[in-house]
Amino acid sequence: MTDALKRLSDEGVAIWLDDLSRKRITSGNLAELIDQSHVVGVTTNPAIFQKAISGGEGYGRQLADLAARKVTVDEAIRMITTADVRDAADILRPVFDASDGQDGRVSIEVDPRLAHDTTATIAEAKQLAWLVDRPNTLIKIPATKAGLPAITEVIGKGISVNVTLIFSLERYREVMDAYLAGLEKAKAAGLDLSKIHSVASFFVSRVDTEIDKRLDGIGTDEAKALKGKAALANARLAYEAYEEVFGSERWAALDKAQANKQRPLWASTGVKDPAYKDTLYVDDLVAPGTVNTMPEATLEATADHGVITGDTIRGTYDRSREELAAVARLGISYDDVVQLLEDEGVEKFEASWNDLLKSTEAELERLAPTEA
Repeated sequence: MTDALKRLSDEGVAIWLDDLSRKRITSGNLAELIDQSHVVGVTTNPAIFQKAISGGEGYGRQLADLAARKVTVDEAIRMITTADVRDAADILRPVFDASDGQDGRVSIEVDPRLAHDTTATIAEAKQLAWLVDRPNTLIKIPATKAGLPAITEVIGKGISVNVTLIFSLERYREVMDAYLAGLEKAKAAGLDLSKIHSVASFFVSRVDTEIDKRLDGIGTDEAKALKGKAALANARLAYEAYEEVFGSERWAALDKAQANKQRPLWASTGVKDPAYKDTLYVDDLVAPGTVNTMPEATLEATADHGVITGDTIRGTYDRSREELAAVARLGISYDDVVQLLEDEGVEKFEASWNDLLKSTEAELERLAPTEA
């Protein structure tokens, strides 16, 4: 079952699970995935926590204790989510140690309502790092305009970061610049750069979903022939940008100081269109030094019938540029698409967070002790 996953791992792609719940932790499922499916990391987001906590299993006792203490709903959610991340980080600690800090990581996101507030994002990142208190944590900061200076500041304080919600090549370059600026601040402050890690989460499937919808609207044979190509082209050109930035003189100076490259992470790798193979965004995004974070269904599909044939990114850059140019020639604006996806991404995470607030508040009220 795991031959394809082993081949993927052998090609230099770190396999992370895009899901977390208390049941997954306590049942031994997470440990099993690490042991048998080459999983070496975990990512979370507000939607994942909303699904896990609203499902309820495993959270009753902690919710009752929090209700007895009369904590706010915001504090309750932070206590619950950081507990899950802390426990998952402990399970992954041997992977972290064996990989010298590269993998064995668990990500937790800043409150999505702060996505456009730099100062609050910095404060929240510091608070989360303190609350989880595990060296193998990554604090997720969205790649909004307000998020960029926050990334620099947080990295500069020695806190490892997962930059999320990256859709455009231009924004990705800004993210890498923010990371390098943070490393330079950390170096100037005398911090050990070898202890600071980062990944840049470049979202994949949502690009196809939006562009394919527009191609369907055009409806010509030429438009239909381009369906399912934009997301891969976009991600592959992101890897080209990664190679360029981390082959630069600016990077060389940090490399000498034992800094770590910010690895590209392929996110949103579950296929949305049933017409496409369900391992499309795994099989066709293989290159060394990358991370692929998969929903469990995609992980199982890859284990069962993934086709890993080696590097499927390098050597595709000219073709990828032409594919995106062909989409643009049909009147589909790349800049419009990626900005829409960023805005929608923030809105969706905020909506999930608000749903989580409401359901948790209802549970706290239900479990609140009655006055004598």
